Amino acid sequence: MNVIDVHGLVKRFGDKTVVDHVTMTVAEGEIVGFLGPNGSGKTTTIRIMCGLLTPDEGEGTVLGFDIRNDSLRIKREVGYMTQKFSFYEDLTIAENLEFVARLYGLKPLNEHVARTLEDLGLTSRKDQLAGTLSGGWKQRLALAACIMHKPRLLLLDEPTAGVDPKARREFWDEIHRLASGGLTVLVSTHYMDEAERCHRIGYISYGRMLASGTVDEVVRNAGLTTFVVQGPRLDQVAAALSGRPGVDQVAPFGATLHVVGSDKTALQAALADVEKDHKGVMVTPGETSLEDVFIQFMSGSKDNMG
Repeated sequence: MNVIDVHGLVKRFGDKTVVDHVTMTVAEGEIVGFLGPNGSGKTTTIRIMCGLLTPDEGEGTVLGFDIRNDSLRIKREVGYMTQKFSFYEDLTIAENLEFVARLYGLKPLNEHVARTLEDLGLTSRKDQLAGTLSGGWKQRLALAACIMHKPRLLLLDEPTAGVDPKARREFWDEIHRLASGGLTVLVSTHYMDEAERCHRIGYISYGRMLASGTVDEVVRNAGLTTFVVQGPRLDQVAAALSGRPGVDQVAPFGATLHVVGSDKTALQAALADVEKDHKGVMVTPGETSLEDVFIQFMSGSKDNMG
């Protein structure tokens, strides 16, 4: 069963088309990553799916409910976690959760709060003021508030921005635990390691969906070739390669350069004399990374907000 099944979504603000004919399906229990640069339309698309915005064009269902006519029913079944921590900082963790439980009309109140605190490992901190929490604990509180009414779909908008790597990993472990219990998750992110933890990903750029599939499928379908350059004075090598026909990207990776192109023959020709012209430098075939693919998408996309 598809929890999200939308086709040709369009949303305009004035003369700007922020979402441009986006089509997406997400199956029950799936974790789908939603990627793209800032201003690409991710947040607006998510708000359409959770019933907060009505599309100007397009149709579809979320949790079996029509996105145009059943927005109230969608809102009751969805957990939506925004980019910005938005709770009362002068209330404790428990008091914030009590407030959310009352909004949803959850009864008995104390049982729902206690269970949510326990599930997210917050019980020992329940009397701590929300304003004194670190980024990772604030994130955990936000997730707790989103799932305490037992939604069937979780929409997360860049939930780990500004959070340290350990807290991010713990957050993703929790997301996978929830998905294994049948919860469906759509999450927008800028982090490549997070994208690789999703079952599938979709890449949106300036309102248009450019690619979707598993990470391997997206990398393979991008049709890029990557070579790794090693040796001394790589800054000089990078300067020499930049702008050559066939060279789309030259990027330092540790003590190496990644040289990427969409035309393999032209790229090989551009690299043909590198070892001869730069003493001690070696060129070997490399593996194209998800980051290489996304940089290629970004460089080839036109900003629709200009």
